[in-house]
Amino acid sequence: MDIGSTGFMLIASSLVMLMTPGLAFFYGGLVGRKNVLTIMIQSFVSMGWTTVLWWAFGFSLCFSGGHGGIFGDFRLAFLANTNLNTTLKEINPILFGTINIPLYAFFAYQMMFAIITPALITGAFTNRVRFPAYMIFLTVWLIFVYFPLVHMIWGGGALYQWGVRDFAGGIVVHASAGFAALAAVFYVGKRKVVESGPHSIPLVALGTGLLWFGWYGFNAGSELQVDNITVLAFINTDVAASFAAITWLVIEWIFARKPKFLGLLTGAVAGLATITPAAGYVSTTSAVAIGISAGIVCYVAVSMKNKFKWDDALDVWGVHGVGGVIGIIMLGMFGMTAVNSSGFNGLFFGDTSGFFLKQLISVLCVIIYAFIFTYVVLFIINFLTPVKISKEEEEIGLDSVLHGEEAYL
Repeated sequence: MDIGSTGFMLIASSLVMLMTPGLAFFYGGLVGRKNVLTIMIQSFVSMGWTTVLWWAFGFSLCFSGGHGGIFGDFRLAFLANTNLNTTLKEINPILFGTINIPLYAFFAYQMMFAIITPALITGAFTNRVRFPAYMIFLTVWLIFVYFPLVHMIWGGGALYQWGVRDFAGGIVVHASAGFAALAAVFYVGKRKVVESGPHSIPLVALGTGLLWFGWYGFNAGSELQVDNITVLAFINTDVAASFAAITWLVIEWIFARKPKFLGLLTGAVAGLATITPAAGYVSTTSAVAIGISAGIVCYVAVSMKNKFKWDDALDVWGVHGVGGVIGIIMLGMFGMTAVNSSGFNGLFFGDTSGFFLKQLISVLCVIIYAFIFTYVVLFIINFLTPVKISKEEEEIGLDSVLHGEEAYL
């Protein structure tokens, strides 16, 4: 048992766990005063309910059986066939043969990813969705979108066997959640009561700080052990976020004539999302290029959303969806086996295996599936329980209407 790596993975798990409250603060600051608790509970409830699903069968569907397939099996449901001495490499010696940490540490780490991914989607349909409908959506989306994607890419499934790589969640987390968010926007429609803007930018800043801090565990921890790639992923995470933040700040400064704090914060999150799939597969120089690209492309995406008047309230699609897609594509361009031998050379470094094309095809297929599935499942849920909020309820505020609580007295 590698004691050092085990300790590091427990710390990384804690860091990723901290990202969900960070997301709640980030989203909470962006909405109006009457809807703060509604958006925050959607993140916090995922910490509870997703853990239940993960323990019951989610972890098993992601990481047991189904070699080269879409889903795993139920061999590890309820953590059956495991004990405190079971190591990660025992469940898949081909995929995890060099990693000597307890299975339970890996179970906890991956659970934190499962918790935050559907919570990302909530920023798009803020102020417009009822809580019972959200709980059904959370459950179904995890089972039919998140779990199969994890298995196919991180569990040795079909996409991994084909040669697709995603270091920490460009496809699995950000692209899937971002385009699911866009589908949710189209289904629920525009807000009937338009808020004046973020009610607390300091709260957004607190959320950004927690997200940025937790992202070191998100990316560096995805190496699953302590080595030179762990350090590389850590550094690349910070570099890309920093360059994206400054790039966004400068662009907005040019067009708005003032340096916007909210723009700086949004740019940082865009950089974090974009570097995620590539963090352990590219050089730090490439991370600089990825960060700058994130600042430019995600800014353009948000501007395009505003032009078309898509009511993606908190820019989930423009930041996470577009960022995840760009990150996967740029991994296909900048990947280097000289950096990480478990990856592939990208388009700029002698791609001989069609790696770039595989990255492009896989991310396109995933975003199409996530978009269509999300729209259809929301349509079906509406037959079981109403999804949308009425204009009168929106005017009163969802904190009071749905939860009988108020953030500010």
